[in-house]
Amino acid sequence: MLKVEDTGAPVEFSPALVKQFDEIVSRYPKGKQKSGLLPILHLVQAEYGWLSSPAMDKVAEYLNLQPIEVYEVATFYTMYFMRPQGKYVLEVCRTGPCCLVGAEKIMDHIEEKLGVKEGEVTPDGLFSWRGVECLAACGFGPVLQIGPEYTFYENLTNESVDKLIGDLKAKANN
Repeated sequence: MLKVEDTGAPVEFSPALVKQFDEIVSRYPKGKQKSGLLPILHLVQAEYGWLSSPAMDKVAEYLNLQPIEVYEVATFYTMYFMRPQGKYVLEVCRTGPCCLVGAEKIMDHIEEKLGVKEGEVTPDGLFSWRGVECLAACGFGPVLQIGPEYTFYENLTNESVDKLIGDLKAKANN
């Protein structure tokens, strides 16, 4: 995954990435290429780690859309990042049931443990975190998922979060 700052410079997608775009667009009837927007945005985010304005502009150009059409979709869905993220994004459920069993305390602990506020990236580039809406495990809260693989963890405690962060650091150093 490339980490690219938004310098405003145009983005050029690799031939391999464009080939993947072509395969996606081929699934839809002629003139309905916009239907491929979501999976194409996923590929761009996987390549760059987030969706910069120049990258979204290039997607719009590829799909023959207005840039605003891409921005509207990308900013609507929380799975797309509008700024650089850590290699691992810890997403903690912050809805009522999880908060009743300690999600807010877990988020405070993560902030303290990582030394960054919600939405920020650790200096080593490994972690960022954020609260998200329901992760559909209300009976097992507090819960979190970790991107980019979206592994899922239930019944969190400060100790289990510390172990998880330690394991991810070890994995990144291998």
